Amino acid sequence: MIPVKGVKGQKVAVLGLGRSGLATAAALQAGGAEPLLWDDSPEARAKAEAEGFSLTDLTRHAALEGVACLVTSPGIPHLYPAPNPIIARALEAGIPVDNDIGLFFQSAAGPEWDEMESPPKVVAVTGSNGKSTTTALIHHILEVAGKPTQMAGNIGKGVLSIDPPQDGEVVVLELSSYQTELARALTPDVAVFTNLSPDHLDRHGGMGGYFAAKARLFTLGGPDRAVVGVDEVEGRFLAGALGQGPEDDRVIRISSGQKLEGFGWSVFARKGFLSEWRKGRQVASIDLREVKGLPGAHNHQNACAAYAACRSLGLAPKLIEGALHSFAGLPHRSQLVGERGGVRFVNDSKATNVDSAAKALQAFPKIRWIVGGLGKDGGISSLKPHLDSVVKAYLIGHSARDFALQLGETPHEICETMERAVARAAEEAQAGEVVLLAPAAASFDQYPNFEKRGEDFTARVKALTD
Repeated sequence: MIPVKGVKGQKVAVLGLGRSGLATAAALQAGGAEPLLWDDSPEARAKAEAEGFSLTDLTRHAALEGVACLVTSPGIPHLYPAPNPIIARALEAGIPVDNDIGLFFQSAAGPEWDEMESPPKVVAVTGSNGKSTTTALIHHILEVAGKPTQMAGNIGKGVLSIDPPQDGEVVVLELSSYQTELARALTPDVAVFTNLSPDHLDRHGGMGGYFAAKARLFTLGGPDRAVVGVDEVEGRFLAGALGQGPEDDRVIRISSGQKLEGFGWSVFARKGFLSEWRKGRQVASIDLREVKGLPGAHNHQNACAAYAACRSLGLAPKLIEGALHSFAGLPHRSQLVGERGGVRFVNDSKATNVDSAAKALQAFPKIRWIVGGLGKDGGISSLKPHLDSVVKAYLIGHSARDFALQLGETPHEICETMERAVARAAEEAQAGEVVLLAPAAASFDQYPNFEKRGEDFTARVKALTD
């Protein structure tokens, strides 16, 4: 645990008692604060009490009197579409509103770091897609390199639950836009921006607010090194705003598809090969085509981001290359879960929107596509340019029939359930094809979350292949 600094003797309100909220409460107590805990959910309140915390009803009008700060969980709206009423009262009263990420950056470093031979470093990763894979990949490479490392944030532990970083350690954080928008301190040593596509727009008041939330990771404190995906105009804008010119190697530009040879430092992937360029010449190259845990152009972008971050930490290209080959991938993200008769079965249950599903469809040449669930606005009509690789679609869930109407000439079958979809796809698949679960829809019609959906797919594949 990392005790929160600068709060001794203060009352600090904590709104939201999930994983990060309870970790925050414990860290505040360890720092000498008096945490005032509340959650609208009776179940969450009961869990907090079971762990020994006392509760304060923050919905009462006078509950925030004397409070030095309000710390809120990322899932609770703090600005758009409207602030939570408790947050709104704090803002009206001028009470600072923060989150556990801000408290981490406020508290992790201390005078003891000055006495270390190699003070700890923090790598923070944000972006619309690929940030979990990129974060886990950086952590994996560091482990393979024998570096002490911890992973936290949107993946792994809550940031205040980790152990105080030791000499030479690297903390790798995955940060969502909800977290970067609100944190009052953001001072990573290395900051990574993977890409940007529309998401969570209701929480940020539109695309501009969403991008601004991500950009705060780079502009609030300023990292020593910025790794920026430049395949969208927002990334190019961010890279330009951070650097003093194209030769400024404090900004490492990354791309999946573009040649980036005219910059001080760049890493890009084209036709399955990763290239690192510095000051006008290529210094390293890696063949990504046989890296099984990172299939497709979108994962090649993740590889570029992780490679660049690890190079900025001083790791050698050959070491990184070896670690890429031993990376198994994350569950539910382009995860190879079985093979039978030359047919591969890939679980990408995390592909809950059309953008992530499009990336999955571009990763393989011949696909038996399991798609459907609780559809989002627009359905899957925007995926038509990416259906050439689909041999046949197998539709499941609430939106199966609506999605079927949007498939055009693509062969399809309405299966409704995962059980039938896996059975039919496996029965019809030929050697060299991939049975891909990339739902392009939420899971809540049939499953509590995308993880459970992916686990169901995996279990049914295992029953066929084991």
